[in-house]
Amino acid sequence: MRARRRSFTTWPTSRRCTCSCPCGCDRSAARDPATVTDKPPQIRIGKLTLTNFRNYAALTARFDNGAVVLTGENGAGKTNLLEAISLFTPGRGLRRATYGDMTREGAAGGFALHAKLDWPDGPVEIGTGAGGAENGEAEAGRRVRINGAPARSADAMQEWLRVMWLTPAMDGLFTGPTADRRRFLDRLVLTIDPAHGRRALAYEKAMRGRNRLFAENARDRTWFAAIEAQMAETGTAIAAARAEMARLLSAMIERAPDGDIFPRADLALSGFVEEMVANLPAIEVEERFRDRLAAERERDRAAGRALEGPHRADLMVRHRPKNMPAALSSTGEQKALLVGIVLSHARLTGEMAGIAPVLLLDEIAAHFDHRRRAALFDILHDLNGQVFMTGTEPELFSAIADRAQFVSVSGGTLTAHTPV
Repeated sequence: MRARRRSFTTWPTSRRCTCSCPCGCDRSAARDPATVTDKPPQIRIGKLTLTNFRNYAALTARFDNGAVVLTGENGAGKTNLLEAISLFTPGRGLRRATYGDMTREGAAGGFALHAKLDWPDGPVEIGTGAGGAENGEAEAGRRVRINGAPARSADAMQEWLRVMWLTPAMDGLFTGPTADRRRFLDRLVLTIDPAHGRRALAYEKAMRGRNRLFAENARDRTWFAAIEAQMAETGTAIAAARAEMARLLSAMIERAPDGDIFPRADLALSGFVEEMVANLPAIEVEERFRDRLAAERERDRAAGRALEGPHRADLMVRHRPKNMPAALSSTGEQKALLVGIVLSHARLTGEMAGIAPVLLLDEIAAHFDHRRRAALFDILHDLNGQVFMTGTEPELFSAIADRAQFVSVSGGTLTAHTPV
C-alpha cells in the first residue's frame, strides 16, 4: 500500500499573518510543545542505495529500527554515509559541498541516492541526485523523485522525512562566525517549516539585485522601492519564523530534565528586524524595515551592501546554570549545550511535524565520558527516531550493545557485526 501524503504545520508569511502576537504567527493554530506528550511515529530508512557518491561506487545497505552505529577508521566513509542521508532534505547536506565534490572521482554522470522509507501506512521511496555537467558547464541541478514521480523541488522530501545532524565542525558554533549561527538557526527552522528555505532564497535574490543597482550607480527610486518592498516582506517573514523557533525551542528546553548532563540553554536573537518582531505585529515590522532600507540607501551604497536586515542577525546562547554566555563556557560545556539544543529540537520536530526525525550524529561519543554517553543514548531511545551515530571504536557505544545495529565501515563497504 502506498503511503498517503501528509500535510505538516508551517508558519505563515507576513502577508498571510493577521494576528497581533509579537512573532507574527497564528499561535491559535500551532501545536504548543508544552502540552504535547505523545511520541511521534518512527519513520525508518529501511534501505539505502548509493551510486557514485564520494568513495562509494555502488552500495546497498539495510537498516533496523532505532540506533545504527557506524564504526571504522578515519577516512573509511562513515561521514560520507551520513552526508548521503542528509541529502534527503532540502539544501546541500551536512558538509554544504558542491555536487561535483560529492560525485565519486572519475564518475561523469553525477551521483544518485535512493531511500526506501518504512512508514506506518506503507513504504515510500525517495530518490535524489545531481551532477553530471561536462565540458566546463555549470554543474547540473538537483533532481528529486518521490515514489517514482518527479518532484517539483527538494522541499517535497520533507513531506516524508525530516533529517537533522550534528557534526564535529559544529563544535565551535558559539565562538565562530555569526554566519554559522544564523545558518544553524535557519536549519532548525527549515526542518519544521519547509517554506523557510524559499523565503531565504527570495530575500537573498532581492538583496543581490539591490547590491547590483549600487554597483551600477543606479538612481531610479522606483527600482529601489520595488526591491526594498520584497526584501521587507521576505525579511520580516524570515525574522518572524526565527523568533517563533526560538520561542518554541525555549519551551521545549524547559521540559528537559534538570541536571548537569546537558545543561539548559537560554536563547535570544539580535538584529534590527528580529528585535522588532518581538514587540510589533508583522505588518508594522515590514513597513518599518522598508522605510529603513529607503532611508539608508546612500550608506548602503557606500558599503556596497545592505547593513541592516535578517542577513546580519545572530543567535545568542547562554549557559543557564552558570548564567554566562556559551562562548565563554569550556569546550566540554559548549558541546553539552549544543547537544541539548539539538535534542530539544528533535523532540520539537517530532511534535510539530508529526513524525520523529532521523538524527545523524557524527563522532558524537568521542568527547563524552561514560555517564554522558549513557544519558545521551537513553534520551535518543526516548525520542523514538532512527539515529545514525559514527565512531572509531565500538566500545564507545557499549551501553547500547543490546539495542543498536552495529555496522563496520571500511573501504566503501559495510559489514554488520556484533559488539563484544
